[in-house]
Amino acid sequence: QVQLVESGGGLVQPGGSLRLSCAASGFTLSWYVMSWYRQAPGQERELVAGISYRGRSTNYADSVKGRFTISRDNAKNTVYLQMNSLKPEDTAVYSCNARRADTEYWGQGTQVTVSS
Repeated sequence: QVQLVESGGGLVQPGGSLRLSCAASGFTLSWYVMSWYRQAPGQERELVAGISYRGRSTNYADSVKGRFTISRDNAKNTVYLQMNSLKPEDTAVYSCNARRADTEYWGQGTQVTVSS
């Protein structure tokens, strides 16, 4: 069974940090471009960060550059999103995406709330 399961979300204060994890099962993660998306209530889902097959290339939304870092450990079939200097506007459900050609998988998402 193909699965992507996110974890690591929670409630943090502004300026704090979280590390999100996305664990894949049922397929080989290294064959897929991995991305993190987020969606806040009433807003469209937006791309936060992406990473190439072996992690040699990454890209980030302008709003998170310098604060977030995407990485992957293909041996563990896991992708991560390190989030530092969190802001209230980072509050959203963060979802993991795996993409290869015509195949795409999504996780269920993990809630990140940044509030004092």
